[in-house]
Order: sequence, then C-alpha cells, then structure tokens
Amino acid sequence: MTDQSHIRNFCIIAHIDHGKSTLADRLLEITNTVEKRKMKEQLLDSMELEREKGITIKLTPARMHHKDFILNLIDTPGHVDFTYEVSRSLAAVEGAVLLVDATQGVQAQTIGNLYLALGEDLTIIPVLNKIDLPNADIPRRTEELVKLLGCDPSEILHVSGKTGVGVPALLDAIVERIPCPTGTTTAAPRALVFDSKYDDYKGVVAYVRVVDGTFKKNDKIIMMATRAEGEILELGSLTPGYVPMGELETGQIGYVVTGLKDIKACGVGDSITTVAFPTREPLPGYKQVKPMVYAGVFPKEGNDFEHLREAMERLKLNDAALSYEAEHSPALGYGFRCGLLGMLHMEILKERLHREFNLELIVTVPSVAYRVNVRAKDTITIKSPVELPDPSSIESIEEPWARVDIVAPTEYIGGVMQFVQERRGVYKDTEYLSSQQSILHYEMPLSMIIVDFYDKLKSVTSGYASMNYELIDYRVADVAKLDILVAEEPVEALSMLVYVDEAERVGRRVLASLKESIPPEWFVIKLQAALGGKIVAAERISAKSKDVIAKLYGGDVTRKNKLLDKQKKGKKKMAAIGRGSVDIPTDAYLKVLKRS
Repeated sequence: MTDQSHIRNFCIIAHIDHGKSTLADRLLEITNTVEKRKMKEQLLDSMELEREKGITIKLTPARMHHKDFILNLIDTPGHVDFTYEVSRSLAAVEGAVLLVDATQGVQAQTIGNLYLALGEDLTIIPVLNKIDLPNADIPRRTEELVKLLGCDPSEILHVSGKTGVGVPALLDAIVERIPCPTGTTTAAPRALVFDSKYDDYKGVVAYVRVVDGTFKKNDKIIMMATRAEGEILELGSLTPGYVPMGELETGQIGYVVTGLKDIKACGVGDSITTVAFPTREPLPGYKQVKPMVYAGVFPKEGNDFEHLREAMERLKLNDAALSYEAEHSPALGYGFRCGLLGMLHMEILKERLHREFNLELIVTVPSVAYRVNVRAKDTITIKSPVELPDPSSIESIEEPWARVDIVAPTEYIGGVMQFVQERRGVYKDTEYLSSQQSILHYEMPLSMIIVDFYDKLKSVTSGYASMNYELIDYRVADVAKLDILVAEEPVEALSMLVYVDEAERVGRRVLASLKESIPPEWFVIKLQAALGGKIVAAERISAKSKDVIAKLYGGDVTRKNKLLDKQKKGKKKMAAIGRGSVDIPTDAYLKVLKRS
C-alpha cells in the first residue's frame, strides 16, 4: 500500500504558448516515465488538432516517479475558452506550477488561472520558463511575479522546458513544497470524476481522483448523481497511456473503466462510490458552467442530423463545457443550438465534429443570451431573436456584461483605451506590473467581445496584448429586434437583436449582402430592414427584363407604348402574386448568418 505522504498531485497553469506542454515533455523524460525512443514533442497533446494549432485543448493526466515519490501531473489548457478544463484540474490536485514565459512575462490568462488556483487554496510554485532564449528578461519578469504573488524572489525557479535546465530542481521543489493528500484510507471509497471519455470497446472511461478509501477491479460501483450502477472492468494509472493495476488507493489519480454504456450516466464532477461500502456524502462537484456564446450548428446534408446528434453526445462526455439543444431553422433545416465558452471553443467544436465524425457542417455567427423582463411574468432567457416575445409585453431587455482584464505594454495604453471605448467598454482602473507592463480593467457587453475583439486588440497592440474575461452580471440594454423583409414578407431566420443606434448600419450591411445573393425575378424585389415597424434601410433588386418591342417593325409609337404599359401592369400583378414566394438561396442565408 502506497503511503499518502509519498504522493504529490499537481498541475501546470499558464497563459497560452508559455511552454506548458514542452515542460511536461521534459518532466516525463527526466523521470523516465516515457522511453526516449517513444518521446516526441507535445506528448500529452494527443489530439491531432492540438499539435496543429500548438495549443492544449484537453486536460491530460500523467503519473511519474521521482526518487521515492509518485507525482501525478495534470497538463492544462491556457486559452480563456478552456478555463473550465483548468478549474476541473485544480479541484483534483493540491498544488500548481505557475509557468511564466521569461520573454513575454505575466499575461492575462496567467492572472486568470492564478486566481482560480488561489480560490482552490492550492500551493503555488512560481516558475520562469524559456530562460535559454536570448531575449529572456529574467530581472523584469521576476519583478512582475513578485508584484503579482507577493513572494520572495528566491522562491521563483528558472527552467528551460526545451533544454531541461532547472527541471530536476523543479521536481525537488514539487516534492518539498506541495502538500501530500489527506484522505481517509479506511473510509468508504469516494472518487471525483474530473474528466471522462467514451471508448468504442471499453465504454465510458472515467478519469478520477480517489479522495477516500480504495477501489479494486470488479468492484460494483454507483455514480452518486445519476445513480447509475456499473462494474470496474479495469482501472489503473496514466503514464500517459493506460497502465492497468489491481487497485487505486487514497490520494491517487487514475482511470476507471466503468462498464457503463450510457454516455450520460457518468458526468464530469460526479462522485463514484462502491455498492458494497457506499458513502452517503458525495464530493463537492464543479459549479455548472455557463455558456458565454450560442451558435447554430447544422449538417450540410439533412440526413446527417442523427449522426450529428450522436456525435454531440460523445463530445459532451469529453467536453463538459459544451451544452446543446435541438433547433429548426427554415433556412438550414434541423440542427443544434450550442452553448460555448468562446470563439476558439466554437472553432474546435466544428473541427472535432469534422475530423472525428466526418461531418460537413454549417455554423452560424454566434450570439449571446439575453434576459427579457415580461410584464406580469417571470424573466425569460432567449438565445435567439426568434424566441423574443411580443414587443408590447416587454418591459426591458438585459444583456450579459463581462469583466475584462487586458495586459499590454504601457506604450499601447492610449490605443487600447480608444479601441475598447468604441466597443462600449466602461473603464475601471489600471495596474502596473512593471514600468513597461500594465493591466487595464474594463467592464463591457459580452456581445462586443465574442466575435473579433481579440483579433482587433492584437492589431492595435502589434500583437503584444492578451486578455481574460469573465461574466459578471446582466444589465439593461437598448436593443431591439431587427426584422429583414424580402418582397414585404418577414424572414424569421434572418432576424437579429441589435443596438438601436446601430440598427441602420447593420440593416444596410445585411441588405447589401442579400442583394448580391438573391437572383432577380420578373418583378422588382423589395428588401427592407425594419425596427419595430419602422423601415431603417431599404434596397431593390431590379426585375429581369424582356424586350417586348423587339418584334415591332415600324408603325406608330402608340403601338410601342401600348406594349410597354401592358408589360408594366403585368409586372405589378406578378409582384402582388409573388410576394412572399421569392426563393432565397441557402448561400444568401449563410452570407448573412456567418458574417460578423
């Protein structure tokens, strides 16, 4: 039996691209967890997508041995869209290595992840990485970390994840500084599910942290939230591949093949106990994640809908931050309205559905959820303009606001402030990490952040800025439903919620797009954008023309005028009959729905 005092559970937290996965490679290599001949870059980033983009998307556990100690590492993502992955990792460990790139310094997500770790009361080990690079500024980065953590400069370790310099000292510091687990070995078995995946041959595989007691192969288990029962067909450690063992003991991290075939039975944050020796108290799970943005995901081929449903169920097991519900669009058919944490999350979802399930998809432009206060009724939440109730019953509409932290060099402060002000941001204050690095604190509408804010921020700051945001509350907004009319008939699929003062600009953009995409008819097609019954923008698609006087050869001019008048009356009659029957091609919908 392993003594808990010889176990250390920790994770690596950092801003994106600060070298987490490279450092994890060196840790695995130096501890001889992975043979040199099997070693490759970004070993823990097992998804092809992670390797292509050079980012970590999924948390990944790995067990190592250093001297007489078992070290359980969980490598975590760095992008703000995958904060939920980080929060789940933090709940399963006692300490965190806070990694900072010595060339870039403290960034927005460094701070965001640090606050999450402090919220879990973890021991923090500050580490400067990439010290081998010629532009590493160790004194300046040390100053930033000291200001951020209030630690002594001597506590900050210097390593190079690429060359391995300083990594053995980091392993020693993990053993010395991070506390051991403190579970009760004789208590009823309890384990926290911090991740899970579906295997075609094994069924549902849960990644767990054993808090109390011991789990053994063939134990009958029960999921405390769903009450689903299964049998442990296999269990063991991750190094990072599956290594079967006879049992998982208190304080250890590993995997459990649950024997469950129902994907929904084993949720992230659930507690596992045994049927023979059950515990009454489930472990505190994770707070329910709140989607930041919503987007429609539709199969290009209508008969792929059931395939898409099955794919979404499997991804939900592996991506706990994803939420979805079925929806129908008059333009795009049946699909799902997906709740996501941001634009990168949406891009990764689309890529995974395409690569792992071979689905061709249409993804609409994302929107946020609004709260609508209706007279004599409760507040309702809408995720799409189609759900908006009758305007006469609406007292007010509230939109989500976020707290935004922007880390940027001080020389770019003016440009950042002007840009954020244009996006309706409310300035709070500025902190200075050093004479050259600052943090600007803002509050702004979430709808102003989700589409292209980060890209434009990078442009304003020559690529140096980083940002982190979190939802804070809902505030009353001056928004209204913009209806798009084609041939004087409203097209529900093109309706959108817009700021009243921007309605005309948005309306003109949508109509210009439709004018390019809708083929002409034998009559004039009116395109209109209406806000609460008032037309704020209009366009016309000219009628196809037929030369009705081509057959005339000479004669009086009245014959020519008579034919032109007859044509004019015919077109007027066709316009009246054809109203509402204009065929809008799918491409026209897509140009509007996918445009930011």
